[in-house]
Amino acid sequence: MNIYVLLKKTFDTEEAISVSGGKIDDSGAEFIINPYDEYAVEEAIQQRDAHGGTVTVVTIGDQDSEKQLRTALAMGADHAVLINTDDDLDEGDQFTTAKILEKFFEDKEVDLILAGNVAIDEASGQVGPRLAERLDMPFITTIVKLDIVDGTATIEKDVEGDLERIEVSLPMLVTCQQGLNEPRYTSLPGIMKAKKKPLEQLELDDLDLDEDDVAAKTATIAVFLPPTKQAGRILAGETEVQVKELVDLLRNEAKVM
Repeated sequence: MNIYVLLKKTFDTEEAISVSGGKIDDSGAEFIINPYDEYAVEEAIQQRDAHGGTVTVVTIGDQDSEKQLRTALAMGADHAVLINTDDDLDEGDQFTTAKILEKFFEDKEVDLILAGNVAIDEASGQVGPRLAERLDMPFITTIVKLDIVDGTATIEKDVEGDLERIEVSLPMLVTCQQGLNEPRYTSLPGIMKAKKKPLEQLELDDLDLDEDDVAAKTATIAVFLPPTKQAGRILAGETEVQVKELVDLLRNEAKVM
């Protein structure tokens, strides 16, 4: 099987994120593989081990994205591709990403494409479905189980806390939800092997694209942090007294009544 994983570099949300001048200050930020994409990498490796073939991870970004690709290779992926847009694009959006990936896959033999359900930085969940539409390929989002037998996939997907079972023929694209698997940790032997695995680098010119072809369809007006939450208040005394105090606070302080 020819299996591809769409990978994105995202902020480590365990670290503090600062905003300056309406933009995220990434000078001291830590970056990781988008956590939902880790489920995609893990599932791709498991499917390859079960059915044979290769796993290729693909990302669009700058030179620093090589670190996240090497991590995926250390997990067990076979190949990696970095489409470096650092010199060609200042801004992009989901349209930009899908358009670039469409050109990348134009001449590829594909059995299965996996992606994270959402990216934790923007959480639009658009790239996978947009790409599948451009490739005229069936797609299923938020999957939590994937079994493939004789070119047919039986899938369970999360639907608002319930499960839906679907059968679909390959090739297809799926986006992966928490609960699909447990992503493995990288081992020292895996890290050493990753250094020798192929990592291809492409630019827009290599895909016969220019900046106008992939210009963003949306614009970010402002980026800001949510207001700091105030400390909660615990009411004391008899229930009747607490109720009266609560009503007074809601009416006169919070002004929601």
